[in-house]
Amino acid sequence: MEPIPKSGYYYANKFALITLKAYEEVMGKNGLNAILNLAGLSHLIDNYPPDNLEREFDFADFTAIHVALEEMYGPRGGRGLALRAGRATFNDALKNFGALAGVGDLAFKVLPLVAKLRIGLPASAKIFSQVTDQYSTVDETENEFIWTIHRCPICWGRHGLDKPVCYISTGLLQAMLTWVSGGLEFRVNESKCHAMGDPVCEFVIQKEPLT
Repeated sequence: MEPIPKSGYYYANKFALITLKAYEEVMGKNGLNAILNLAGLSHLIDNYPPDNLEREFDFADFTAIHVALEEMYGPRGGRGLALRAGRATFNDALKNFGALAGVGDLAFKVLPLVAKLRIGLPASAKIFSQVTDQYSTVDETENEFIWTIHRCPICWGRHGLDKPVCYISTGLLQAMLTWVSGGLEFRVNESKCHAMGDPVCEFVIQKEPLT
């Protein structure tokens, strides 16, 4: 696959480490090694980023992993693995992260559902904006929340696609919403994607749960 030019924007090492471990969990070590080889990132095999918050993992390398995933498993297979890895990324690590630490408290659990989402979604966006170069914001309409990634590490340098491709973010949001709401499932739809020529990657979250 064609190398993606370096972006100069970075994920925290810890977030890249969490994601790589999540992919290892859903596809096995050999599967992940094959992806890293295809992505031109063979130096990461048995040599994951350190567990710290230094911003050193370039968005271009993060995108290359997801391009390789699609190339190896096809768009449908890659999508399924990325959704699962997104869920694992949140469930294994991010729910214990800083701004979300109080979400498990009893005072939070008794709040109305929409109030929980109004707290949990911006708290998650804040984590990404504070410890990575992925700048995220949350807006609210009558029936929806809009999660916007203004600089996306998943489709960096990709152009001319006819479908959104940031599935790992969709999976992460699904898991976060399930946890914040106390077990409910929500519809999350990526409505805009930088890879399709949109200025941002945008995820529409229905306030009304599926279950």
